[in-house]
Amino acid sequence: MKKVFLIATVCFSLTGFAQQLFDETALIENLKFLASDSLEGRRTGTPGNSKARKYIKEQFKKLKLESLGHSNYEMPFQFSVRGEERNGVNLIGVLKGKAESQKVLVISAHYDHVGIRDGKIYNGADDNASGVSALFALAEYFQKNRPVHTLIFVAFDAEEMGLQGAKALVETTKPVDQILANINMDMVSRADSNQLVACGTFYYPQLKPFLEKVKEQDNIKMIFGHDDPSRFKGKENWTFSSDHGPFHSASIPFIYFGVSDHADYHQPTDDFEKVNPTTYISCVKLILRAVVEIDKGLPENNGGG
Repeated sequence: MKKVFLIATVCFSLTGFAQQLFDETALIENLKFLASDSLEGRRTGTPGNSKARKYIKEQFKKLKLESLGHSNYEMPFQFSVRGEERNGVNLIGVLKGKAESQKVLVISAHYDHVGIRDGKIYNGADDNASGVSALFALAEYFQKNRPVHTLIFVAFDAEEMGLQGAKALVETTKPVDQILANINMDMVSRADSNQLVACGTFYYPQLKPFLEKVKEQDNIKMIFGHDDPSRFKGKENWTFSSDHGPFHSASIPFIYFGVSDHADYHQPTDDFEKVNPTTYISCVKLILRAVVEIDKGLPENNGGG
C-alpha cells in the first residue's frame, strides 16, 4: 500500500447546505509524514519529536490559528519520571468563536510516541499520528465555519510518559472552569470493526444527546462505553487511558474518541500502511460532526458531572 492516495475532496451537509469539510488528501499526507521513519517514533526529548513539533507548528500557522501570547504555539513544561527531570512541549493553537464568553472547548491529541526500541522504530501511525492529523482537519473546518465557542487545539507531548502534557496544561489553566469540555482523540484511524468509541458519557450524560445526533458516518458507527466502572475493568476502562484523564480529574467534562486495541498497538508494526484511508476519513468526519453538535449545543454554564 505504499502509494499516494489521491482522494477527491467531497462535500457534506451539516446544516442543510453543502460544505467542504476538510482536505482529505492533506489528512492522509499529514498522517503519512507524522508516522514516517524520519521522525524515529517521536519520543519526548528526541530529535524526532522536535521534527514532529516543527511540522505541527507549520500546520498551525498554515491554518491561521492564533498563538497564546508570543509563545510560537509552544507551552514548555517539566516533569519527573522515576526521579529524572524531563522536558516536554505542548503545542497550542487558538481559534476564536462567535460567543463573547470566555468559555472554551479544548480539542486535543498527543503527538509523542515511544521512539526506538531494540533498533526498531515505533512509528505510532494510529497511536497517535492519526489524532494529530485529525486535529488539523478539524481546525481547517472551523477556520472556514466559525464555531460558537473559542476552540483551543492542543497537541500534547509526553502522553506516553504518564499524560504529562495534559497534566501540565490542566494544572496551569486558571480557572479551569473556563473549559467547558475536552474532546480528545487518540487512535482514531483503525476502526477495523467499523466502530468508533465515544468514551465519557457515563460521567457526563449531558454530552450524550449531542453525540446521538451523529451516531453513524458512512459505514462507521459510534458506540458508547469503556467508562462505566461496573462494566469495564482494568485496561478495558478508558477513563484515564489518555490525555482526557487529567481533565476528568479536574471535573472537566470529556469525550474521548478512540478504537479498540489492535495487534499493532505499541508495536513497531503500527505503520501508515496499516491504515485504511477510507475508514480513517469516515472516522474523522464522524468526530467532526460530533464536535459541531457539542459546540453549538453546549450551554455556557455547563459543568462537571
